[in-house]
Amino acid sequence: MTVSLVDVPTLKAVKNSVIGNRTAKAALGRDEAYVAKLIECIHAPSPAPGYSSIPDVEIRVEAAHIIASLSYGSSDALRTLLRLDALQALVYAISMFQPSDPLALKAALTRALRALAAAVADAVGPSQWGLTPTVSDLRPEAKVALDYLFQPEVLDVYIPLLLDPSPQVNTAIAQLLYVAVRSPEHRVSVQEWCPPAERSREAKGKRGWERRDRTTSPSRHGGWMARTLTTLLQRKDVKLQEAVLAALACLVKDSEGLARRLARAPPGAESVLTTALNLAKSRNVDLQLAACLCATNILRASVHTVNEHPHVLAHETSHAVTIMHVLNRIINSDSASNQIRTKACFILYYLVADNRAFCQLAFERNCLASVANLINSITPTEKSPDFEEDEPESVSRLREAALTAVAAISLFHTDIRTAVTDDLRLVPAIQASLTNKYTGVRYAACHCARALSRAVSALRTNIVDTGLGLSVFHLFMKQDEDRQVMHAASTVICNILTNFSPLCATLLEQGVIPRLVQLLHAEDKELRLNALWAFKNLLYKAPPDLKQEVMNTISREEIEGFFNDPDLRLHEQTLHILRHVADGVEDVELLFSKMGGSDALLSLLATEMERDDEDVVLQAVFVVANIANSPLRQKDILSHFRILGRLRECLVDAKVEVRRPAVSCVLELARKSTRSAGYPELHEVGIDATLRHILEHTAHVSASPTLRFAAGRQMGAEDDPEVQDKARQALHWLEQAQLNIHDADMDL
Repeated sequence: MTVSLVDVPTLKAVKNSVIGNRTAKAALGRDEAYVAKLIECIHAPSPAPGYSSIPDVEIRVEAAHIIASLSYGSSDALRTLLRLDALQALVYAISMFQPSDPLALKAALTRALRALAAAVADAVGPSQWGLTPTVSDLRPEAKVALDYLFQPEVLDVYIPLLLDPSPQVNTAIAQLLYVAVRSPEHRVSVQEWCPPAERSREAKGKRGWERRDRTTSPSRHGGWMARTLTTLLQRKDVKLQEAVLAALACLVKDSEGLARRLARAPPGAESVLTTALNLAKSRNVDLQLAACLCATNILRASVHTVNEHPHVLAHETSHAVTIMHVLNRIINSDSASNQIRTKACFILYYLVADNRAFCQLAFERNCLASVANLINSITPTEKSPDFEEDEPESVSRLREAALTAVAAISLFHTDIRTAVTDDLRLVPAIQASLTNKYTGVRYAACHCARALSRAVSALRTNIVDTGLGLSVFHLFMKQDEDRQVMHAASTVICNILTNFSPLCATLLEQGVIPRLVQLLHAEDKELRLNALWAFKNLLYKAPPDLKQEVMNTISREEIEGFFNDPDLRLHEQTLHILRHVADGVEDVELLFSKMGGSDALLSLLATEMERDDEDVVLQAVFVVANIANSPLRQKDILSHFRILGRLRECLVDAKVEVRRPAVSCVLELARKSTRSAGYPELHEVGIDATLRHILEHTAHVSASPTLRFAAGRQMGAEDDPEVQDKARQALHWLEQAQLNIHDADMDL
C-alpha cells in the first residue's frame, strides 16, 4: 500500500480503508515512510520536509485515528509503530497539550495512546481474558515500550488527564490504565503515583528542610488514584463509569491495603464496593461486567485469612451472592454476545478461584449448572470433519471461559465433582475439548480433568469408563503440544499415577516413565516440578521392581542436579521420591547403591536438613527416618553427627509435622542402643537431655491449665501426644542403655 499525500481527504480515505481490514493494516504497516509521516503529523512543531504548512488540527486528529487503528490486527503494523517510537511521540504530543486545544484533538491523541498501549501490553502479556496461545515475537521490543509507559516522568504526562474537564479524555486514560497494567510492578507504580506538587511537599518537613516519611502520605499506596477515580465514578456518564470501574479493578487486584480502602465507606458517602455492587444492577451489560469485576477484585483482595485458609465473613458472602446473581443472569442470557458471556465466565472464575467457601457458594447458587449448560449447548461431542474449521473464534473463547469456571468451582468438593460427572454430564464435552484446535480450550479442559481426578471415586469410575484419562494421556504424550497445555495435562497425570488408580498400570505399559524423564530435562521449571511430583506419586507404596525401574531411569547426576537448583520445590519433591524409595527395610539398600554410598547420601541429607525451608526439612527427616528402620544402616546415621545434631534441633524447634518423623527416627536409633553403639553417639549430641527436657516441661505445663494455655511450645513443652509417647519410649531405651553401661562398669 503506497500513499504519498498527507491531507485531510487522503487521511480520511486511508482511515476508512484500514478500519477492520487486517490486510490493509499490514500493507500500510510495511510502508515505514508513510507511517513516519503520520507520526510527524501528530505534533509537528514546524513544517516537515515536503509540506507547505504546519499540519492543522484536523490532520493531527485523522493521523491519530489511523495510528490507533494500526495498533491492532497486524503484527507488521505494530512492529513498525514500535520501531518508529510512536508511543514516545504520542506521549510527547500529549505533554504539549494547551488549554486552547480543541477537545477533538485531545480525545484523538489519548485514544491513540490507549490503543497502542493495549496492543503493546497484549504483546507482552499476560492476557486479560483467557490464555495467550503463543508468545509474540514482538515481546522484547514491546516490553521495553510498556516499561517506558510506567516511568515516573511518563506517568506525570498522562495520569493528570484524569482531572481534565472532558469525560472523553478521562475515559481514555482510565481505559489505558485498565488495558496496560498487567504486572505487579506496573500496578505499584500507578498506585504510588501522586501529583508533582504533592511529591514536592513530601520532600519537605514542617521546618522546610526535613524530609517527610513517604509511607505516611495519604496520597501514596493508591490514595490519590483511589480518590480521583472515586470522584469520577460519581458522574452519571456510563462509559466513564465503566472505564473507571475497570481501572479500579485492575489497580486493586491482589492489593489488600487498597482493597480495604475501597471497601470502607468514607463519612457521609458509600464505599466504592457498595457503588460497584449497585452499578452491577445497571441495565447496561458492559457496565454490569465492569462493576462485577471491580467488586470481585476488591472482595478477593480483602478476604480474611485464618490459619492459611480463607475465612469468609457474612457480609463478604452477601457481596459474593450479589455478584453471582448478576453473572448467572448474563451467562444464561440468549441475547448476550459470546464476548459478553466469555467475560462473565472469567469473572466468575476470578471470584471463586482457590476459595473453598466461594466454590461451595457458586455451586449452591447454580453457577455451576449455568456454565455446564452453556458448555453442553456449544460443544458437540461428535464432531464433523469441518466442525472446528467453521466454528467462530468467539465460541471457542466462550468454551474456554466456561470450562475454566467449571475447573475452579469443582476443585475442592467431592459432591461438586460428582455433580459435574453424574448430574450435569460434562465429561463428554470435556473430553471433546481436549482435541480442540484452540490452545485455551485444551488448557481449560485439562484443568477440568485435573479437578475431577482429585476425587478417588471419579478416578476409579468416570475417568476410566469414559476414556477421559487416556485422552489426557494421549495429549500428554504429544511432543509438539503447547507448553501451558502440557503443564495442565501433567497435573492430571500426577493424579492418575497413584496406587489406587486403575489407569496407572495402563500408563506404565504405554510409556509414561520415558515421557516423564523427558520432562525432567524440560526448560520449563514447572514441567520439571510436575514430572518429579508424578514420580513421587508413582513410587508411593510401589513394588520393588517398579522402584528399581524408576531409579535405573533417573541418573544420580540428575538427582544431584535437582538438589543444586535454587528452587527449593525441586528439592522437596526429589526428597519425597527418595523417601518413597526407602519406605521398606529391604529397599533402603537400593537407595544407598543409587546415591553413591553412605557418605554421599547422608551428607546430602544433612545439607537438606540444614535448610531454612521447613517443607524441605520435613522430607529430608522422613528419608533419614526410613533409613533408620534398616538395622544395617543405623550405624551410618549414628556416625554422622551433622544429622544427629539436626534431629535434636528438630525435636525442639520444628513444626509438629517435622517433630513426628524426627522422634520416630530417634526412637529406632535408641531402641538398638548398646554400650558400644547408639547411646554414646546420641548422648554426645544431647538427644537424651533434649528428650528429658521435653518430657519434664510437658509434665510441668500439663499440671497447670494456665501454663498449658498460655505457654505451650514456648516453654519447651510438647503438645502432640504422638511425639510425647515416642519421646517417652526413646528416653526409656536410652536410660536402659545407660544403666547397662553402669552395670557393666560395676562388674569390671
